[in-house]
Amino acid sequence: MTETGPTVGEPTTTVDARWADAPCAAVTVGADGIVLEANDAAYGVLPQVRTGEPLDRVVPWLATAHAATSEQTGTPSAFSDVIEGRAVEAQPVRHDDGSVTWWLIDVTDVRSIRDELQLEQARAAFLSEASAALLGSLNLSRCMEVTAELAAGRLADGALVITPATRGQFQVVSATSGDTGTPRSALLRFDPDEVPGLAEALRGFPPVPSRWIDPATAPAWVAPDGLGEVGSIVVTPLPGHGIPAGALVLLRRAGSGPFSEGEEVTAREFAARAGLAMSAARMFAQQASITETLMRELLPPTLQHVSGVDFAGGYRPSQDHERVGGDFYDVHAAAEESGETLAVLGDVCGKGLEAAVLTGKIRSAVHALRPMSGDHLRLLRLLNDALLSDDHARFVTLVLASVTRRGSDVDVRLTCAGHPPPLIIRADGRVEEAATLGTLVGALPTVEATTYETRLAPGETCLLYTDGITEAQGGPLGRDQFGEDRLQRVAAECTGLPAEAVVERVQMLASEWVGRNTHDDMALLAITAPRGSHLTAVGGHGRGRYTA
Repeated sequence: MTETGPTVGEPTTTVDARWADAPCAAVTVGADGIVLEANDAAYGVLPQVRTGEPLDRVVPWLATAHAATSEQTGTPSAFSDVIEGRAVEAQPVRHDDGSVTWWLIDVTDVRSIRDELQLEQARAAFLSEASAALLGSLNLSRCMEVTAELAAGRLADGALVITPATRGQFQVVSATSGDTGTPRSALLRFDPDEVPGLAEALRGFPPVPSRWIDPATAPAWVAPDGLGEVGSIVVTPLPGHGIPAGALVLLRRAGSGPFSEGEEVTAREFAARAGLAMSAARMFAQQASITETLMRELLPPTLQHVSGVDFAGGYRPSQDHERVGGDFYDVHAAAEESGETLAVLGDVCGKGLEAAVLTGKIRSAVHALRPMSGDHLRLLRLLNDALLSDDHARFVTLVLASVTRRGSDVDVRLTCAGHPPPLIIRADGRVEEAATLGTLVGALPTVEATTYETRLAPGETCLLYTDGITEAQGGPLGRDQFGEDRLQRVAAECTGLPAEAVVERVQMLASEWVGRNTHDDMALLAITAPRGSHLTAVGGHGRGRYTA
């Protein structure tokens, strides 16, 4: 033998003399199929190999590969297989005399590592996919459905998502592998101790190992429709933000084998993501409910016929995506039909939610001070004292209107506190500016103001507005203010119209003037003395058309 070893795939005349000490098993087979040589490592992999014996007698599986000669190279093809529980890769080297040396490499550990890597990659891909799907909705019911679908489709044959009890009832969403329909949701009453580990999981405690749970003792409600007999169960908590979001129950059919330790770990990691998504959805729903409740209190009221007087209001916040802001109006009906109704329109310094919060405080304060409405100046001074005592106080401009029906006419007392004076739209088309002035509320130690009194004949209107209307910039060049003169001309065009029509007309023209420009909050309040006829719907109830 020579001192030079063969190169894989290249024929040689002899075999390297040092091959006997090679760490890899090597077997040389002659052209006639007889085993010529085998190194020490070969006997560790192939203990039955014997020199001088036919290969097909001592190592049949290698003989089969040895007989399959490549048509292109004339050399047997390399192959890999599992031999007696070990993964082996075989690489042939052909020599000039027709013999072939088979180099056998044990790759069991390499394959094991590669398989584990592939499993880990698949698990990471699934968890990433699950996270994206779970974060796609802030609806709690939809999050539970997605959780059940993913768990039943990828982790088990069936899955249950269970939320903590509310008034003794548990919301349960179930899904079965292969079921293309929407997961089923139900409110159930049961004892969670019926399933080992479920009561603990609902309280956020660590999961009970699957091997500790006997599926034969599981109650009937655990198995979703179409699952069949339960063979293995995993119960794991769904952790939330500070409090448990519920529990996840994974089910495997009888005969499918138990859950492995790795599968239980994957289930826990999936449950952690699902629980956070469900918790976020529940928090969003709670916050949305709270916001909606508070918003109803902050939004301007819907106005109508009050104490024989026609009222209408309009409001547009500075940002179209917001619902509240710093402008507001209220109408506090008189306790008696002949009593005095108090109408208030104001403009809080600032915009957005912060201004709306202060608006809510002021509206509540004015409502509490309503018994003082007979004296506008006193009411304003008491409100001023309340705002000055607040460390976070900001100023507000107000106009108060006390309205009383006098036969067919309406008496109005108006007091402005740092606010633009209201406009009086007379029946003959004239527009008058109410002669009332006053200082801001919440800015100075005391408030000074003058009150203006007037009478509205049938069809005449008193229009209260905020400076968001007159200071709105737009027009052909996009930089001109709507202005008081233009507002008065528009008001004159509204002569004889009911209060709601006046508000709609002014709002429409101001919005057209602004276009897409930014603007301040806009608010309007119209007070109209009804004509001899009143509005009624076709059915005879509510406002819809004029009737005698």
